Amino acid sequence: MAIREERDKYRSVLEHSGQVQWRYGHPPAFDTVNQLFEEGQTKVWPEGSLEETVQNAIKSWEMEFSHKIRLQDFKTINPDKFKLFVNGREGLSAEETLRLGSYNALLKNSLPEEFQYYKPEDETFESSHDAFRSALPRGFAWEILSVYSGPPVIAFKFRHWGYFEGNFRGHAPTGDLVQFLGLGVLKVDEFLRAEEIEIYYDPGELFGGLLKGNPISETKTTDSGDKAEKQICPFTH
Repeated sequence: MAIREERDKYRSVLEHSGQVQWRYGHPPAFDTVNQLFEEGQTKVWPEGSLEETVQNAIKSWEMEFSHKIRLQDFKTINPDKFKLFVNGREGLSAEETLRLGSYNALLKNSLPEEFQYYKPEDETFESSHDAFRSALPRGFAWEILSVYSGPPVIAFKFRHWGYFEGNFRGHAPTGDLVQFLGLGVLKVDEFLRAEEIEIYYDPGELFGGLLKGNPISETKTTDSGDKAEKQICPFTH
């Protein structure tokens, strides 16, 4: 019996995906984060507008890097030319971005070690996605706030948000809104595939919300049989 694919109105590349090799064995479903997006979006762009087109293109780009495992299956980028630049750092190729995962790629930074709340070099694709799925169980919604120029070089302002409703690295959830704003520049080819993406934002906006939760205590039994609580260090546990 054939499985009917439900249409995702924000990620048309999911339709007729053919023989794609999916990371988790099947196409992803975005019902929960789509609902979060629709309930929390601050801009509703006209259908077919440049703003809506860019918004859906970035959602589709993120979907492919998170859920596809072969670059040959990507429809949103030109894999031979693709580079991702974050906060002025050296560009990452399509292969590097796919290996690292979108969270690790976007969270790379040059801060002194004592100020690095999250260390992408110590994370894998799986551990990074697990950490943020745990912290933001309804997902991490994304919207375009403004578009300043049209293709082939598209400059835009964006907002990324979710609700801190699960544990994050030893910090208890607060239930609060967690969000950050940023700027981006997207260079596309004649087929509107991404060749370069530049992203500028302050990671402190994100981690300021995720580290507000109280440290979680865990109970351990001592050699004498007594129970003792200790605070979990959020970045060594």
